[in-house]
Amino acid sequence: MMTSFISASPTTGSGSLDDFSLLGGPLHRLGARFGLVRGQDNTIALGLALGWLPWLVMIALAMVEGVGDKLFSLSVIAGHVRLLIVIPLFFLCETSVDAKLREFIGLIVRSGVVPEDQSPLLENEIARTVRWKDSWFSDAVCVLAAVALSIFAGQLHISGRTSSFDPGRVIGDAPLAGLWYWIVCLPLFRFLMFRWLWRIALWWGFVWRLSRMDLRLVPAHPDGAGGLGYLEVVQMHFAALVFSISIVVAASFAEEISTGRTVFEVIYPALAITIFVDLVLFLGPPCLFAFKLRTAQEKALSDYSELAARYVNAFEKKWLNTTPDEPLLGTPDLQSLADLGNSMAVVRNMRWAPFSTRLVISILGASLAPMLPLFLFKYPAAALVEALFKKLAGL
Repeated sequence: MMTSFISASPTTGSGSLDDFSLLGGPLHRLGARFGLVRGQDNTIALGLALGWLPWLVMIALAMVEGVGDKLFSLSVIAGHVRLLIVIPLFFLCETSVDAKLREFIGLIVRSGVVPEDQSPLLENEIARTVRWKDSWFSDAVCVLAAVALSIFAGQLHISGRTSSFDPGRVIGDAPLAGLWYWIVCLPLFRFLMFRWLWRIALWWGFVWRLSRMDLRLVPAHPDGAGGLGYLEVVQMHFAALVFSISIVVAASFAEEISTGRTVFEVIYPALAITIFVDLVLFLGPPCLFAFKLRTAQEKALSDYSELAARYVNAFEKKWLNTTPDEPLLGTPDLQSLADLGNSMAVVRNMRWAPFSTRLVISILGASLAPMLPLFLFKYPAAALVEALFKKLAGL
């Protein structure tokens, strides 16, 4: 029954490597029709149009009402951030990530991580992902979720003055601009937010099914992840999305603190929760390979230990227990022994998840950076500079 809601390539066919993409759906096709999608995956122009045009309309309505100055205050900053920064970041991220996703799929096929006998399974998974990402049904669900959240946001006590509609208050005390924001801008932002959550779910599902395949992982691979090391590069390109999530949270708290509706200390648990969610969302896909990588490492340690034992025994027999005919200097046996030791070290240090501290630092940096300006509410810049000067001067 569900496939009747999906409009894309035929359900019976398999997907080629070039077909893999998380970009699609009615909005993407509409953007392509208006020339806002450049090439195969550049949707930055679409993001700018969806974010900046509604913002310009809101400003124009406020100017007509003669209250344009009231829109530019800290108490409504999250409304501007959502439209001017976060929506374009959504599309900047999808443009950056989608190209890396295809590179990753092509790499694991060319390098043999996905053996030839597993290629039909991979093509079927690609076809499944393509069908779902092109589905109008998923976009319809995202629209309904955005509308529902906008209606019930007040009852959910979502942080931020511009995050929930209050009939007794409109943004910047500008009725027309406020209604435009509540009815058009905020639901649009939430639709794009749910649209990204759907894509993350598609990516999680694809990686999960990929991790269930019979992959040919090479424990001695120089990337330290059995040949899956490029997955870290893919996940690092989600940093723009991490930053966008954090900046919305920070702007919402700026509204609350500036209007006296909350105290500064509430940002600490919010910051911890935001970091935790970001780490789970974007470290999760690489961790799905943990069991398979651990199994491959254990088998390789056994195989390489046996190989090393045979080599070392032969080496000792030739060079230690007898007097060899060939000279010791320049013999390739010593280099081979060193190479075998290096291979053993690579296997022993193989990571159980294909990412390093670089990815963790990237996610943490993107999460924390937008939160730092909030500390100016508690520690004003002038006071910080004065304290620093006194320390330097020894006062």
